[in-house]
Amino acid sequence: MRLCVAITEAHLSSIQVQRSSDEWLNANDKCTQLQWRCIALPTANGCVLVTGATGQLGSDVVEVLKHEDAQVIALPHTQLDITDYAAVTVALERYHPSIVINCAAFVHVDECERDLEAAFRVNAFAVWHLAIQCARMHATLVHISSDYVFDGEKGIAYREDDTPNPINVYGLSKLAGECFARNYCNEHLIVRTSGLYGLHGSRAKRGNFVEFVINTARDGMPLRIVTDLISRPTFTMDLATKLVELLRANVRGTVHVTNSGQCSWYEFACTIIKLMNLEASIVPITSEQWQRPARRPRYCVLDNHRLRMLGISQLRHWRDALEEYLRLRARPKCDADG
Repeated sequence: MRLCVAITEAHLSSIQVQRSSDEWLNANDKCTQLQWRCIALPTANGCVLVTGATGQLGSDVVEVLKHEDAQVIALPHTQLDITDYAAVTVALERYHPSIVINCAAFVHVDECERDLEAAFRVNAFAVWHLAIQCARMHATLVHISSDYVFDGEKGIAYREDDTPNPINVYGLSKLAGECFARNYCNEHLIVRTSGLYGLHGSRAKRGNFVEFVINTARDGMPLRIVTDLISRPTFTMDLATKLVELLRANVRGTVHVTNSGQCSWYEFACTIIKLMNLEASIVPITSEQWQRPARRPRYCVLDNHRLRMLGISQLRHWRDALEEYLRLRARPKCDADG
């Protein structure tokens, strides 16, 4: 607790300090090369700004938006560092977005345990930066959160109104980000999801779980996969499609969005191997045997309760989504990108 308070005070002082004209100029320079393209979102009065736009989820969000009728500003980390308050201010003032979709995150769960300050800087304080500026400019902030805000001890699926209780630094930082979004930007949409995998991989994780399983099997190495951690693997293209649907419906607040069904990571790995017709040695282990720096919630299935209450269709079963992912990844790169 004291460490979190110390980080908060240091971050506050870094924002409140008077910046020189040179510092503001440098922040502005970070936004001079931003690229934008015309895309369509019927409910948007202005442009849609996407942070982390070349990441695993951000790439699919931009792809889905290509089929809508609005402008999108697609900003990777190299063009907008959301941990830099001045750069965030300059970017939003320059483009005046009506919607900001934050796909940037520090997603390596074990690395978060090793570097608490970096985890909170990206997953929490950067969201605060966006929330402050979105509120000031009357823009909607869409923030992507995680099933790891829960402890996994409930025994049944978590609804949106269940009380969070994270058990690792990653979950704590994501929950803090949620709090900043809720308390500093009235027009917010927080989307909790789980077990993401997508065609663009995750740079922080050097791929994703599906690719890890495939590559390890092809290398002839045994796979040690946990059997007692239950979740809902989610295809990023499905999540991106539903996210845009929620925006079209003008949904606000907190919504759980995952593929349907549930499985252990062991079952997920076995299904990947079977669908790929690979030979592999998969060794079932418990989470205690796994021995990772960060604790994981045991049963962390999200109930997409609010989607049902809103009359919005559920996402397809995780097996169907996985089959689609494997089909798409098998296409030539030029075809998949086109």
